[in-house]
Amino acid sequence: MAYTIDQEKCIQCGVCECECPEGAIVEIDGLYTIDAALCNECGSCADACPSEAPYKV
Repeated sequence: MAYTIDQEKCIQCGVCECECPEGAIVEIDGLYTIDAALCNECGSCADACPSEAPYKV
């Protein structure tokens, strides 16, 4: 299963978007979301996130 972002934990820093090798993370109206169709489950977003917001569904 793909990763998703816990919006309660997300601090909107954008680190996850920069780290995603597939370009699966986008910012829309101040919220970061992960496109499950593009996510390759590498975990780069979770490793880079200072607030532990991305998690595997």
